[in-house]
Amino acid sequence: QVQLVESGGGLVQAGGSLRLSCAASGIISSINNMGWYRQAPGKQRELVAIVFKSGSTNYADSVKGRFTISRDNANNTVYLQMNRLKPEDTAVYYCISVSVLAGTPSTSWGQGTQVTVSS
Repeated sequence: QVQLVESGGGLVQAGGSLRLSCAASGIISSINNMGWYRQAPGKQRELVAIVFKSGSTNYADSVKGRFTISRDNANNTVYLQMNRLKPEDTAVYYCISVSVLAGTPSTSWGQGTQVTVSS
């Protein structure tokens, strides 16, 4: 099992920046991919960014060029640097990890952290 704890959300003005952190604990060695999802009020949860075990990354089109995902394997932490924030980035942001243990994949979610961008 993997446990995830996010931090770093808050209130920021449009054009500002925030950095989210997600610390993983538990069976760290089983983790393959880590990423961030978000869910705005009345909308479906959507993938924001993901970093694969290989180190490659993928981003939603809406955040490309503004957000950067990075992974610190030594500290079992994944970050999401969010720049040039827009009001439409307002959402609860969730950290996710995808693990494979004994050939069985499993997904873990953090509790979520609120990001609010004011216009």
